[in-house]
Amino acid sequence: MNLSDSKKKLALAGVVCGIVAAVLAAMGNPANMAICIACFVRDTAGALKLHSASAVQYARPEIVGIVVGAFAISAATKEYRSTGGSSPLIRFVLGMIIMIGSLAFLGCPLRMVIRMSAGDLNAWVALIGFAAGVATGAFFLKKGFSLGRAHETNAASGTVLPLLLVGILILSVATTLLAVSEPGAGPGALHAPIFVSLIGGLIFGAFAQKSRMCFAGSIRDIILVKSFDLISVIAGLFVVMLIYNLATGGFHLGFSGQPIAHSAHLWNILGMYAVGFAAVLAGGCPLRQLVLAGQGSSDSAVTVLGLFVGAAVSHNFGLAGAAASAATADKAATAGGVSTAGQVAVIICIVVCFIIALTNRRKMAK
Repeated sequence: MNLSDSKKKLALAGVVCGIVAAVLAAMGNPANMAICIACFVRDTAGALKLHSASAVQYARPEIVGIVVGAFAISAATKEYRSTGGSSPLIRFVLGMIIMIGSLAFLGCPLRMVIRMSAGDLNAWVALIGFAAGVATGAFFLKKGFSLGRAHETNAASGTVLPLLLVGILILSVATTLLAVSEPGAGPGALHAPIFVSLIGGLIFGAFAQKSRMCFAGSIRDIILVKSFDLISVIAGLFVVMLIYNLATGGFHLGFSGQPIAHSAHLWNILGMYAVGFAAVLAGGCPLRQLVLAGQGSSDSAVTVLGLFVGAAVSHNFGLAGAAASAATADKAATAGGVSTAGQVAVIICIVVCFIIALTNRRKMAK
């Protein structure tokens, strides 16, 4: 089951993932957020009470499904390999940076593409920053950046994160221990049925694993080796979501009136610049980190834990972007954007990325 040996197969994998995203959107997930790794990790962190933002608290089955789907397909095709030990604390920090930058923009690279397919020009602006961040990371890769080699570990160690996430899913279904956004409270209250979300995540994770889907990696490969293979997966997903949005009336070209978005263009660019830069240094975008964690990488599992902590930090300290909102009978219109604290955090994240990139270089042979 090799999907990465031709552009047609890769595009087909993207189409399947796009269909999953469209079904999740149709079944109740938030508008322009059919499936978003950063948003869904943030919601799950809220469900675990790592932050108290009541609008975004829900244990998203899609996150569990993606990791378990990647685990199952990698085990079935003998690609599961338990590894670890490649600068885990640095990867943890990079995970935090990826989340802080994503929440400043209000979405991970996956949601950026989904927003682009719905005509959100703010996402197209953010793409400039994301591509520039990936290009910066690629520059340092060419200069010898490396977090070191991962080593084989006990096979059971690679199953820890999948099992933890399954445990969270069981707690969310069988108990009332986890927090849940009240109906009408915000994005956390909007979701597809649990069974649909879980099956969708399993399919998405399996196809993402077999296709090596990575939003940062697709641009990195174009820059470093002039390969357009991985971008085929992204293109397939984009086309399906574009068709879905056009067919359902969800396509609205413009900057204003976009669901869960803001038009603070500088911070959309810089937030996603931090995401692109950190993703290349960490070896993959948020989706890729989940998939790698599912197929046995403890290093990626540590990065995923960084995503959770980054979500908690963003909401506990007011770093996350605020969505623009139209005027209602009770409230005036708001432009949304990123708070001063969030702006400072994004700048710090970019600086930390440069420090990591400059201080983790292989000694090149003379």
